[in-house]
Amino acid sequence: MKTPYKCLIGITSGLLNGLFGSGGGVVAVPLLEKSNIEQRKCHATSVVLIFILSIVSTVMYAVKDNLDHKTALTFIPAGIVGAVIGAGILKKIDNSLLRRVFGVIILISAVRMIVM
Repeated sequence: MKTPYKCLIGITSGLLNGLFGSGGGVVAVPLLEKSNIEQRKCHATSVVLIFILSIVSTVMYAVKDNLDHKTALTFIPAGIVGAVIGAGILKKIDNSLLRRVFGVIILISAVRMIVM
């Protein structure tokens, strides 16, 4: 993977994460796939990328007083459980099924955003 392409993935993922508090993985996964990286590794790599970007975004939101700490803290325990379950499922799911499930989730999210 060439450096300009890596920069494109990083900048686009960071921009989406900064704007929307998430969403960088929606771009990172397909761009990583184009680099002939195995599907599972694309998702896992995206998670690491988004984790770091989320830390940076969190700091920026907190500095600008755009963070509801109390609400965020209420979601964290269940989110950790979900992350552990998701990582366990990722090891077992077939790559083609993973790609389709990811696509369906993206489509549902898109329709929801357009309609609501």
